Amino acid sequence: MNNKSTTRHLILGGARSGKSAYAERVAHSLFSKSEQSSQLIYLATATAGDQEMVERISHHQQRRNNDWHLVEEPQDIASVINSVEPNTTVLIDCLTLWLSNCLHHESWETERAKFLESLKQSNVNIVMVSNEVGSGIVPMGELSRQFVDQSGWLHQQIAQIVEQVSLVVAGLPTSLKNVSQ
Repeated sequence: MNNKSTTRHLILGGARSGKSAYAERVAHSLFSKSEQSSQLIYLATATAGDQEMVERISHHQQRRNNDWHLVEEPQDIASVINSVEPNTTVLIDCLTLWLSNCLHHESWETERAKFLESLKQSNVNIVMVSNEVGSGIVPMGELSRQFVDQSGWLHQQIAQIVEQVSLVVAGLPTSLKNVSQ
């Protein structure tokens, strides 16, 4: 299980809430504070399927400095976590895009189970970004309801595992869980 020198932090928020920028600051701080840091990894789950997504990805890339090592993986994020060196800090952005990718490829149950197990067993810093989508009305379409339900259940499962959970609104983080180490 996670050792006391590492942190796992789930950061939730709505679209354009500032959650990714906050997560980048948290991850960079964890990386900088570690005396033996080996890598700072940005694990991107997005795929550039249209011009608008290309622009979103570019916006995120321009904000990061050269400390970051980019790993693009739309589905098998557990393998990335399991393969990184000790003293690494991993930022996963974003879990809801990962969920969409897995639902689309019908691999959700398998990938979720692998990810949750890797999260429990990991001895590296992991900062995760995800959209809080369950605060609105229940969607009319079956696929949309499935997405919202799976997202909410995933967040609950992760919150039980990690030491920290934050909600970001208007660029301002609020701590929902902070277990002292």
